[in-house]
Amino acid sequence: MKLVILSDTHGNTSAVERVYAEQPDAALYLHAGDVLSDARYLAMLVGVTLNDGEDDEQAARRVIGVPGNSDWPDANQPLARVIAAEGHRILLTHGHSCGVRYETELLARAAADADCDIAVYGHTHIVEITPGTPITVLCPGSAARPRDAYEPSYLTVELTPGQAPDVKLHRMKQF
Repeated sequence: MKLVILSDTHGNTSAVERVYAEQPDAALYLHAGDVLSDARYLAMLVGVTLNDGEDDEQAARRVIGVPGNSDWPDANQPLARVIAAEGHRILLTHGHSCGVRYETELLARAAADADCDIAVYGHTHIVEITPGTPITVLCPGSAARPRDAYEPSYLTVELTPGQAPDVKLHRMKQF
């Protein structure tokens, strides 16, 4: 199963469109926050409703997003979600509430406490791909405002039951 992870688009719907144009065939898209309306826009492009089917592994396509520190607080939008996909459990959060700017130990602990094997976050705008046992930690960087390179970025992940996630970094050329 193909998963696309993006984050920190900050209202740049062109960045969202570019990611979708490059990866239109994914079964699952995760948006790790900043800005949640961009995740809604992605869901519209995909032809689904944001967070619909969050708990439905059998759904043909899903777009799941969480708010970030640039979003207005909303009690209806939790800061973290757990998603089941291909025998894996993924903790999705923006990460600002877990202190990811400094380290990811608290995030990995939260993922382990939620019985997840993958933790996905944003916030730093810096790519992280840390395979692990038991937790793989992933940050796609920023699809609009990267801090680690000139080119914006996102991740694709192939998920297979019983196997470690196969993660690939994608950089998009600036216009």
